[in-house]
Amino acid sequence: MSTSLWQPSLRTPDPAIRILDKRFEHYRLPHATVERLWTGSRWGEGPVWFGDRRTLLWTDLPNGHILRWDEETGSVAPYRTSADKANGLTCDRQGRLIACEHGGRRVTRTEYDGSITVLADSYQGKPLNSPNDVVVTADGAVWFTSPPFGLVSDYMGQIAAPQLPASIYRIDPASGILNCVADDVAGPNGLAFSPDEKIMYVVASRARPRTIVAYNVVNGNSLKNGRVLIDAADGTTDGFRVDIDGNLWCGWGTGSAELDGVRIFAPDGTAIGHISLPERCANLCFGGRHKNRLFMAASSSLYSLYVNTRGAV
Repeated sequence: MSTSLWQPSLRTPDPAIRILDKRFEHYRLPHATVERLWTGSRWGEGPVWFGDRRTLLWTDLPNGHILRWDEETGSVAPYRTSADKANGLTCDRQGRLIACEHGGRRVTRTEYDGSITVLADSYQGKPLNSPNDVVVTADGAVWFTSPPFGLVSDYMGQIAAPQLPASIYRIDPASGILNCVADDVAGPNGLAFSPDEKIMYVVASRARPRTIVAYNVVNGNSLKNGRVLIDAADGTTDGFRVDIDGNLWCGWGTGSAELDGVRIFAPDGTAIGHISLPERCANLCFGGRHKNRLFMAASSSLYSLYVNTRGAV
């Protein structure tokens, strides 16, 4: 379906919300429908919710913009027009914006006064590839992926040769020291943690088919026992988030009407539900007052859906 022809469902339950396993029945609200909040981006990515401001920030990666959606008014305006092709976003435990920037090949923090602090731009004297997605854990550590995706074109970053393996990194909250915690994932992309932060999940974007790999987290600062949890088969997973019950809500799609949208997996890796969208969803987050509103950043549009769960972080 063309995005220009998309219309919200007048039927409830919304047929776009598909139950693949009876476990998903609990999470589908019978009177909630998919809403399109805005359209007009080239490639939407990295949404993050700021509850104190009642706003959502997300990126339009090729245009190098960070956009802001206001919950109270429904308006969209630029938050930052020179965002150095920012991709994944999150906020730290002090409510400050953390951004992965393809253009600058760095991870930054926006301070309360609007100034920018560079948290990481190199490892062992070599520039990072293109930081892609980022999570801050309860201890304040910043975990991020750095595949070479932003180095293959000037559209999504800047053309350059990678000098480091595609890796997952952790910035220590006390010392600020950057450590590589894994370099054995084929194209590490989106990442998230289980509610108790004992498991870290990461998308292997260069695996064929794509997979989501699970690691045990050791002492809060290292990983072991990497194993495939989810085989995406014909789907293409990207960014994702975990709810309070440990389910994985994954951006999904390949340009197919059957696959585009969000695929939901139980903690055991079973696909239990799907939210159909008229375009591929790159990333998502939970927000709203009760953290029960799913915000979905798709190729050209921003969508939302109220669900019967809450985001874990």
